[in-house]
Amino acid sequence: MFDVERWQEIFETIGKNKLRTFLTGLSVASGIFILVILLGFSTGIQKGVKTQFAQDAESRVNVWTGVTTKEYAGLNPGRRIQMHNSDYENVNTKFGEALEHKTGLYNIWGGQVNYGNESGNYRIEGANYGQQFIENATLSAGRFLTQKDEDEGVKIAIIGQKVKNDLFKAEDAIGETIKISGINFLVAGVFTDPGGEREESRIFIPLSTAQRVFNAGDKLRSMAFTVKMSENFDEAVALSAAVSQGIEDEIKSRYQISPDDRSAVRVNYNLEEAQKIYSLIDTIRMVFWFVGIGTIIAGVVGVSNIMLIIVKERTKEIGVRKALGALPSSIIGMILQESIFITAIAGFLGLFLGVGLLELIGPQIDSDFIKFPQVDFITAISTVIILIVAGALAGYIPARRAANIRPIEALRDE
Repeated sequence: MFDVERWQEIFETIGKNKLRTFLTGLSVASGIFILVILLGFSTGIQKGVKTQFAQDAESRVNVWTGVTTKEYAGLNPGRRIQMHNSDYENVNTKFGEALEHKTGLYNIWGGQVNYGNESGNYRIEGANYGQQFIENATLSAGRFLTQKDEDEGVKIAIIGQKVKNDLFKAEDAIGETIKISGINFLVAGVFTDPGGEREESRIFIPLSTAQRVFNAGDKLRSMAFTVKMSENFDEAVALSAAVSQGIEDEIKSRYQISPDDRSAVRVNYNLEEAQKIYSLIDTIRMVFWFVGIGTIIAGVVGVSNIMLIIVKERTKEIGVRKALGALPSSIIGMILQESIFITAIAGFLGLFLGVGLLELIGPQIDSDFIKFPQVDFITAISTVIILIVAGALAGYIPARRAANIRPIEALRDE
């Protein structure tokens, strides 16, 4: 049953120690408040970083070539390495079992595009149909490239949302004809990209078409792949690393490039960067927990200290209670109730203030690497429960001390 008299005693005791209780409660509340804010921002950082990686498939592997910088096999440095369709086919043959999506790429930077009286310069990318998944592109209208488009070398274009907005305004772009470098292309699809306007300022056309209309023969600017993901993140990283190294070694072998020439062939994979960033986020989160818990511990120590003071000031009262037959367990319960009460009130106050502040300012924070900071409410509640348990433990030492007071000594206390 709810003991009204007991809670009146608790409020009276707290009232006699207003300043000490206030400062202790403030310390506990600020600890929870700081922890909630720090956890909220660590979540915001995690969301921001994931958004950055979402611009491309997480398991993406990119392959570029450049100029050799070292002599090798009797060949002088300074050779420009040019990839061809045969390199793309060779990679698919050797590593196909580990690859999910793939594309060769032939890019034109700043291609002139016209539609009616509107015009602009956009990046034109000749690609295979797998580019949609490698880029994490989402169709807002029409369709994407297909294998049939590639085989037949048709003149169709899949335009980014920004291109559509620039050239077509509110008009429907599907089925319309645009001119790319003076050549007619039929718009078959419109896509959006997590990377925003920069990524949506592109136009995809079939690779075979790009190579033909831009007189590229069978040349490739780059290649891109996604590695089949494993449920185990570390295994996926290891597979991406192995495939990336294998592709690099294969191209260097085909073009007789020194194994330690880092400029001639460049292969990078997103999972490596993701692993580094996620490890950093975990470290930041641990630091935030350490700072927040340290502040909470300081508050809990304060609770223990104020309960020691309260026990000291109530020595005669405790002595009278014991002389009248109060059991040690009832004395311990009395002190623990006060300790838990102070901790719980301060803890929930800090929790609600922290969550409230995040709800207020969180939606307004939307930068590249911090997005909508918020705290998992279950985690926050669990933290407060742990805090209350810690408060009970903090009050146990003063409670035991009170229980061990001998009535005759307590009545003599001045």
